[in-house]
Amino acid sequence: MNAAAPAEAARSGCAGRVWKYGDGVNTDVLFPGKYTYTLRAAADIAAHALEDLDPLFTAGAVAGDVIVAGRNFGNGSSREQAVTCLLYRGVAAVVARSFARIYFRNGINQGLLLITCPAVVDAAQTGDAIEIDLAQSIIRLNGAAHAFPPLSPNMRSIIAAGGLVAHVRHKLGLSSTTAVKFSE
Repeated sequence: MNAAAPAEAARSGCAGRVWKYGDGVNTDVLFPGKYTYTLRAAADIAAHALEDLDPLFTAGAVAGDVIVAGRNFGNGSSREQAVTCLLYRGVAAVVARSFARIYFRNGINQGLLLITCPAVVDAAQTGDAIEIDLAQSIIRLNGAAHAFPPLSPNMRSIIAAGGLVAHVRHKLGLSSTTAVKFSE
């Protein structure tokens, strides 16, 4: 597991292998609900990523791999573990035709690179080599370059920081949120 892969992906891009899935991949198959309140360690959470969707994923995924999926990726509950299990597994990015709104927000808040690019979804197959170039807003796949809408500088900054909390800490010059005093 390499949690640095997603943050590095947000700075410049990434290169890895594709894990391809269809439409409607929901939060229950991303991370089984039965573990929501029982697992705390990153390694334990990562070990159950996608286990109900693709039993080969946990054994075969390596840091830097990219999930490519269809419409409405991440629909279902608002559990953060549906995002963090992928981060802890080292997934560098998710490219989808569309994302469930709450998953998209959770993904950005947790520091996961999420890109909407229907052309890549149409062209990709599991095992393909994929390269994401954020500077050019291009995904290279099977000898073709596919443009995607550029991420805003603020979104890139949040992802590069490792999520919204880390981004705010950096902006405020804090080493941790324990230094923040709330008024009574």
